[in-house]
Amino acid sequence: MPRNSSPSVPPQPQLCLGRVRHARLRPRAHAFSYGMFYLRLPLRSLGAHDFPARLISRNGANVLSFRDSDHGDGTTPLLEWIDGLLRQQGVLDAGGEIWLQTMPRMFGYVFNPVSFWFCHRTDGALRAVVCDVRNTFGERHLYLLEQGGPIAYGSELQARKIFHVSPFCKVEGHYRFRFLRNTEKDGERHLARVDYDDINGPVLQTSLSGTARPLRDGAIAWALLRYPLMTFGVMARIHWQALRLWLRRVPFFSKPHPPQEKVSR
Repeated sequence: MPRNSSPSVPPQPQLCLGRVRHARLRPRAHAFSYGMFYLRLPLRSLGAHDFPARLISRNGANVLSFRDSDHGDGTTPLLEWIDGLLRQQGVLDAGGEIWLQTMPRMFGYVFNPVSFWFCHRTDGALRAVVCDVRNTFGERHLYLLEQGGPIAYGSELQARKIFHVSPFCKVEGHYRFRFLRNTEKDGERHLARVDYDDINGPVLQTSLSGTARPLRDGAIAWALLRYPLMTFGVMARIHWQALRLWLRRVPFFSKPHPPQEKVSR
């Protein structure tokens, strides 16, 4: 593909309006879906700069905010942290853009069940994805998805489950991941699908989808009008759905000790 002689426009922070879906297949069928919004941040292009909007701040108080200390190890600059993690895991060719997909704080509060770090090569190909998973007990684990070379969108990636998330699932089996990206008339559309299989087969099917728009005040205001208490609702919905499963007598499993390793595949 010939290179364009004109300088390319660096990628800009995005706000994605979308939907999260969750379907349990057994031992009781149970499903829910709700709307939400989230951020996609190009960390290399963004550097240490703030956002080009008044309704969201980086490392400061605002209606929406993004704190660097919520991610990585909490102290190391984000790019330095993710580059170091990749090097430690033998991924040496992810020098392209790093997109962090996560929910912002709203009025200072957020709980992110999962954030995704999409790590690209300098030629633009997706090289690795780091899934930053957190549970309601304040624990955290990183699943590194990579296959030694470029990752084609739509291909299946797998990771062995070793981290406790739901008391209604054992810590066994594996996850299956698929990531899609399409350009449509109203913006770039993203889909992250995560399915869970135990030793007997499929148990859960989940997905997070959204359409990306530039992170501007108009888009933020629209998102706030549609989902005014979104981040508070995440934790409330987690406990509400857990109560519904418990009332339906879905088997309950005690929380095991967290894994000793911080990163697994």
